[in-house]
Amino acid sequence: MYFKFILYFAVTILVIWAMDSININQIFKKNANPIQARLFYFFLGLSMIYLITNFLYDLLSCTKIF
Repeated sequence: MYFKFILYFAVTILVIWAMDSININQIFKKNANPIQARLFYFFLGLSMIYLITNFLYDLLSCTKIF
């Protein structure tokens, strides 16, 4: 379980770094509510962190690397 926590931490940093390259202003409508856009961006980041971490954890546990 300790390894999964470290994996969550590392993936969080990578997802934040990767999502920083997206120009969020061009994705949403011109008159969109900024709170809705930020909330969507936040949930998108959480979803990516969860999915990537679980994928890597399952991949590493199946190959028995750790």
